Amino acid sequence: QVQLVESGGGLVQPGGSLRLSCVASGSIGSINAMGWYRQAPGKQRELVATITTTGSKDYADSVKGRFTISRDNAKNTVYLQMNSLKPEDTAVYYCNAAVRQLGQPFYYTYWGQGTQVTVSS
Repeated sequence: QVQLVESGGGLVQPGGSLRLSCVASGSIGSINAMGWYRQAPGKQRELVATITTTGSKDYADSVKGRFTISRDNAKNTVYLQMNSLKPEDTAVYYCNAAVRQLGQPFYYTYWGQGTQVTVSS
């Protein structure tokens, strides 16, 4: 089995910063793309940022210039540095990863349980 565990969420004032982390563990053969999504109350889950194994990144327009995604392949970890946070960034943030388990030929997408980010004064 594979588990993704996020951490780093919390309450922050507008203009503040947070750094989210997500660690993948378990029977991991290799990890392909990793990413962050978010879901605000009453809204659909949306893409925030993704990163490939070679470091190619993609961002939602709403976070470009404020958020930075990175990863440490040796630690099976993906990060999301969030700066200049706005109230509209308030959501549950989920990480995901395309993982091939040991001894298996295919990649499957796994999700973390989510971490709450609240931006409010």
